[in-house]
Amino acid sequence: MSTFEPGLCTVTFRSLPADGIVELAVEAGLAAIEWAGDAHVPPGDEPVARDVGRLSEKAGMATSYGSYVAPPTDDLSVFRRALESTIALGASNIRIWPGTRQRDSKDYSTGERHAAAAAIRDMGAEAARHGVTVSLEYHPQSLTDATDSAHSLIDAIAHDNVYLYWQPRPGLPLGDALAEVAQIGQHVSHLHVFAWDAGRNRFPLKSASDYWRAVLTAMPASRWTGRRFAMLEFVANDDPAAFLEDAETLRQIVKG
Repeated sequence: MSTFEPGLCTVTFRSLPADGIVELAVEAGLAAIEWAGDAHVPPGDEPVARDVGRLSEKAGMATSYGSYVAPPTDDLSVFRRALESTIALGASNIRIWPGTRQRDSKDYSTGERHAAAAAIRDMGAEAARHGVTVSLEYHPQSLTDATDSAHSLIDAIAHDNVYLYWQPRPGLPLGDALAEVAQIGQHVSHLHVFAWDAGRNRFPLKSASDYWRAVLTAMPASRWTGRRFAMLEFVANDDPAAFLEDAETLRQIVKG
């Protein structure tokens, strides 16, 4: 089993203040927080990023920056604003979206895919100059909404500072999930973890414990060499009590 530590994406609690999220993460025994760029750490607001970074560091939390930069729609100047917040936060990783948001990968021309890969490659190089890794969201309606598309994209980017996240599309059968991680797992940095069905109904993570144990057990060795986090993303009813239960489940899953 690949070694992952438990973490939290703060989009799970958009309405909570940063200090309340840190308190919850500490209570839950988590190791990392991915701070949302559309909620808690706006891109370009370095004072806020520094304040949140200090809160996280004091609590012993590693940090990642969950941006919504979407190349090639967003260019290098937009990325730099998000990168500035990443650096001020003290995060070692920035998440971006591959391709225009809300657009299926099958709708891209070859030229558009090349443009996206080139833009992401430039962002990976820019981040590398500051010691920050770049990871691509693995999500429906993006260039990583299908395994073949994600694999061809990361090959086209061809930059050793750009990685993939992984998460299952809602309702993805376990057999398909295992096939996906077998194909792209060597490029995976971190995971987003949740228990949803195909209708995007949310369930306690405990109901998907066997699913996630199987995925982590099957995850192949990765070229990623840093700490790896399996980060909770959304819980039933956005309920802190449900989050604490899911966090305990996640801690047990990553223990193996």
